[in-house]
Amino acid sequence: MARTVTKRLPILLGFLIAVGPVSTDMYLPAFPAIARDFHDSAAPQYSLAAYFVGLAFGQMTQGALSDRWGRRLPLLIGLVVYTLASIGCAVCWDMQSFIVFRFLSALGCSAGLVIPRAMVRDLADGPAAAKLFSQLLLVMGVAPILAPMLGALVVSVAQWRFIFAACALYGVLAVGAVWLLLPDTLAPERRSRIGILPVIIRYGTIFKERAFLTHACIGAGVSACLFAYLAASPQVFIGHYGWSTAGFAALFGLNAMAYIGYSQLTPSLVHRFGIAPVISVASGILVLACLGLAFLAWHPMGPYAIVVGLLISEAGFGLLTPCAMVGALSRHQAHAGSASALLGTMQYTGGAISGLSMGALGSETVTPMALGMLLCALAAGLAACLRPRLSFPAVES
Repeated sequence: MARTVTKRLPILLGFLIAVGPVSTDMYLPAFPAIARDFHDSAAPQYSLAAYFVGLAFGQMTQGALSDRWGRRLPLLIGLVVYTLASIGCAVCWDMQSFIVFRFLSALGCSAGLVIPRAMVRDLADGPAAAKLFSQLLLVMGVAPILAPMLGALVVSVAQWRFIFAACALYGVLAVGAVWLLLPDTLAPERRSRIGILPVIIRYGTIFKERAFLTHACIGAGVSACLFAYLAASPQVFIGHYGWSTAGFAALFGLNAMAYIGYSQLTPSLVHRFGIAPVISVASGILVLACLGLAFLAWHPMGPYAIVVGLLISEAGFGLLTPCAMVGALSRHQAHAGSASALLGTMQYTGGAISGLSMGALGSETVTPMALGMLLCALAAGLAACLRPRLSFPAVES
């Protein structure tokens, strides 16, 4: 592994995975403007849900393709599709076309999410993989800090459509980075040559494996909880509490910084205590934080109390995400792309359900967000209780 994992590889993979946060976080401050333009208050949430559906569907395809053709080619094709669809979002003519282009951009973007995760599994396992995932989260964590601030700046001086022009530019940079700098981590002799039916059977086999299923359900619950916050928070803070887009972007950046900080604790905590205790404690923190948010929904104490609850919930997001990834992929090195794709599909299916639920409720109050986050946190906690305890070799220094 030491010969393969160069110092620039986590930076490059983090930059590629960040295409997901860039595509979601940058346009969150524009939700009220999008709703006004399309004369539908739920339009932004529906577009976000369509994006998550595209990610869920796209990752199933990308995983199998990357196991068969290697990591670079499917990644390049996906990023090109993402770039073209982002241009489509910028020039869309109605809400329906906007939603379609968001779906198509997610199909392309899914390559940037699933394939770098599979590349990590090509190179490492156990605490070493947790360390590498945390390095990726540190790099990609810059996106959720800067993206909403950039989106708020764009909305304050120009139309929200320019946000997607910026997304297209990010896609161009990602294509160039893969073309010029990224090696393929899956050697030709390790690539799969099976057809469609065996791939479907493989997905079924992976899904039935208990360690994968329980850890993937933890990740899905965490993602759904996070996406409930993503979908509802612009309307809560901008619509309900009357914050400016810049104020909301600053809040979002603060939460992103907390997420990064917690995620960077993961390697040392896993090295000292093991993955299983970290998952147990982090899932408990997430449930308690969401219980606190639900309490605040019925006993309002102002927006800053909600901010505190969200900051605490970030501990669950930051600690659980890399550990759930490691646990889900740990027994599937031979077909890491397929396992990573199925993991991502489950995560973003949860996100799509959360986004649709927030859009259907269509409320600017805290209650839908708090209840949605609590239900998702409880689901993640239940999966954590049912998971098998995994053992790994010591991490390399």
